[in-house]
Amino acid sequence: MKAAAVQMDIKILALEYNLNRILSRLEQAAKAGAKLVVFPECALTGYCFVSREEAAPVAEEVPGPSTEAILAAARTLDCTVVVGLLEREGDQIFNSAAVVTPQGILGTYRKLHLPCLGIDWHTALGDKSFPVFSTPQGKIGISICYDCSFPETGRILKLNGAQILAIPTNWPLGSDTWQHTPPVRATENHIYVIACDRVGEERGFRFAGHSQIVDCTGAVLAEAGETEETILYAEIDPAMADRNRVIRQAGVWEFDRIANRRPEIYGTLTGSPDVP
Repeated sequence: MKAAAVQMDIKILALEYNLNRILSRLEQAAKAGAKLVVFPECALTGYCFVSREEAAPVAEEVPGPSTEAILAAARTLDCTVVVGLLEREGDQIFNSAAVVTPQGILGTYRKLHLPCLGIDWHTALGDKSFPVFSTPQGKIGISICYDCSFPETGRILKLNGAQILAIPTNWPLGSDTWQHTPPVRATENHIYVIACDRVGEERGFRFAGHSQIVDCTGAVLAEAGETEETILYAEIDPAMADRNRVIRQAGVWEFDRIANRRPEIYGTLTGSPDVP
């Protein structure tokens, strides 16, 4: 299966403009053969808001006008889309990513870990734990930007059955996360990683680019540069993520990072006593 990550510039408070560019790039990626297309964090809205009140006009319910437009395109193009947006529910706003397939809008993941930066100063903490979305392209888990700094997120998604970890992100220039995190999360969890960053500048912040598609051995299949808008493509096989046993030399050098875990001695992570 061909997967794609759309590295693009985004305009703050320009919902219609961003949506039109998302739809255009989605069509471009699908015509190139991509069946799974990942967009950056807050791709519909921009990120560097100074208040909740400023962000409120571009926050939408899901389903809502923008995700319905993306759904129509996904049906026409026969592909699955992961796209970042600001999601409204009642009087709360979440930094979310929607998962849209030709069959419908499967739902959203809401960012669980909020740094003191941009819109994350003003959004509510995610309340949906670690959903895994079953799509025609495989089982997809999501971490948004800062979430992937916490290794527990990738591990829980893997244990919940995810084959692909999508990371919609807005890594600012100066962050070194892009250098290390995607290959490490892929390797330690034996999972594909599609990290989609943005480029450009917004209210004094420049973004780092370097979107990546990484296989479940940690090998980088495709990587973008720092400044250009581009679409990355790579062939992936989600079923490979289910074959956790790695055989480097049969009977001599084999390992399984999932089966070889020792949960009974990890009590410090859960607050329960370790087994002596």
